[in-house]
Amino acid sequence: MFGYRPDGREVKGIDPIQRIIPHIMPRRYDAQNMTHYDCKCEPMDQFIREQFEAGDTFTYMHILIAGLVRLIAMHPRLNRFIMNGRIFARNNIFVSFVVKKRLSITVPDTTVKLEFTGHESIYDVRDKINEAIAQNAHEQANNGTDKLARVLTHTPNFVLKILVGTIKWLDKHGMLPKAILKVSPFHTSCFVTNLKSIKGPSIYHHLYEFGNTGLFLAMGKESLMPVETDKQPTLAKIMPIDIVMDERYCDGFYYVRALNYLKRLLENPGLLKQRQEELPEDQEVVDPFSRKARRAARAAKKLESES
Repeated sequence: MFGYRPDGREVKGIDPIQRIIPHIMPRRYDAQNMTHYDCKCEPMDQFIREQFEAGDTFTYMHILIAGLVRLIAMHPRLNRFIMNGRIFARNNIFVSFVVKKRLSITVPDTTVKLEFTGHESIYDVRDKINEAIAQNAHEQANNGTDKLARVLTHTPNFVLKILVGTIKWLDKHGMLPKAILKVSPFHTSCFVTNLKSIKGPSIYHHLYEFGNTGLFLAMGKESLMPVETDKQPTLAKIMPIDIVMDERYCDGFYYVRALNYLKRLLENPGLLKQRQEELPEDQEVVDPFSRKARRAARAAKKLESES
């Protein structure tokens, strides 16, 4: 409440235009931008072959999530979120994705949320993903998300409506208990859906209005597509990735620079083999006309006159 939340800190002193945008566009579905990326599979295939020969197994999903963790760690403004008209910086990096327990329309899915610090190598990310899938892939598995959903839905419909409305109100005002925030897959840095695994096309998935997810990526089934090279057009295996972003807490320049960095990581997965020891902080872009900036300017001017 009053700008304090258990899952993030409010970003203060930002540009006035950016400060007012969440009030002009209060809904995520009103502020979502979409882009498409044709990811070249050859570099990932080569990395997977090399690692397999060395005794390690990787998938496209491992590489993409490892790239996203590194992307958000090196571009911390992507880890912001909007709640109740305020911009917050998230305390840690989270990635949510769906686990299909069995390829059958009669078997339900489950959603997993993993926490990262940003220092992880691709090996660390791979091990954490594999452990989560192993724990949740069998039909009797029950994680925290499943248990919470089951508790909520074991009530009459009108009670469920009141409960969900109460949870939304508590979340809006920063009073949602940590136990719920911990298991909620909707309170995450990024949501990933792997439609490639079920041989489906990529889609532009909407941003959920519940929770605070501001970044959604969908992987689609790869196919041969014509690409231009230095010599002549040729066919290459391409995996489509559709991306939906909340535009309210990042400007276009920052998003473009960040997504170009993700592209470089996916086309050079070897960059993810080493842990990232040094991480940048979420630097606030201070309004030069704010009281904080004016006080700093007066202090600097006074120091200059005294010297």
